[in-house]
Amino acid sequence: MRLATLACGLACVIAFAPAEARADPVAMLYSSSGATADQSQFSVNGPVINLDDITFNGGSQAYILIDGLAPHGNYYFAFKALDPASQPWTTITAEILDPLSDGFDAEDPQPQPDYVLPGFSTSNNTDGLSFAWNAGLERSATFTTGGTAALFVDEDSNSRDMLQFSNFSAGSAGMVMFGLRDNSGGRGFLVRLSVDGSPDAGKTPEPASLLLLGTGVAWLTRFRSKKGSLVR
Repeated sequence: MRLATLACGLACVIAFAPAEARADPVAMLYSSSGATADQSQFSVNGPVINLDDITFNGGSQAYILIDGLAPHGNYYFAFKALDPASQPWTTITAEILDPLSDGFDAEDPQPQPDYVLPGFSTSNNTDGLSFAWNAGLERSATFTTGGTAALFVDEDSNSRDMLQFSNFSAGSAGMVMFGLRDNSGGRGFLVRLSVDGSPDAGKTPEPASLLLLGTGVAWLTRFRSKKGSLVR
């Protein structure tokens, strides 16, 4: 189901977005463990990156590759988080992981958390990647049955950039929205989405590794060859 209400609510944002924010970014599923999404429903409309529905089983996570953001452009990142009653969870966390190749990693904490994939690190205050810090963009999780999630933010230290939305309940769904910004522009970085709760003991989750890297890189290469250089 498309996020019609989000598209309507952000129509004025798209219409009046500055020219430098009108890039042609890429959003794709990079790796997942216990979370499912229909990547064919991912879309970009002006400054809105919409992932449509994502189902998170308890203890699951998904890594979304974002590439091609315009320098200093502020984007909305949105999706509908679904909590199946069979494997419930209460909190969803979004975190930025920046590429080691960008050279802004001197302030990263060591050792890195176990969930950080090879080639990436947690986001510090010097790498220019953020949840559109100080841009005034909305950060919310609105339950489809009414009400909003509680929000905890950690982005004032070099340890990480993190948003945490809590008070989900079994079988609930929430429209999650927050900002993204890449001051350098054009970097491929990850947004890690994870939830608490316990995985189904009867199922073996896929490892949080580069399980989609091969097909992802091939897809991204074809995209670039067709579209040429991404608008910056």
